[in-house]
Amino acid sequence: MAPIPTPPAEPNDSPDSYVGLDSASAERLARERGWPTVRSLPPGAIITMEYRVGRLNFEVKDGRVTRSWKG
Repeated sequence: MAPIPTPPAEPNDSPDSYVGLDSASAERLARERGWPTVRSLPPGAIITMEYRVGRLNFEVKDGRVTRSWKG
């Protein structure tokens, strides 16, 4: 049986630090800090609930990040 792969470590970064930033700056900063996947979503978007290591999610309203979370 093949071993279960170990996912890469996530950046040591607080999602809360992106709240209030404009979405373009937040995405650029997240990538600079090592997040391989950054996803911007409108408020109330219907999304799947799977947890993806290395993904940072932004809820964006009027061009600003209002909420941010891992996965």
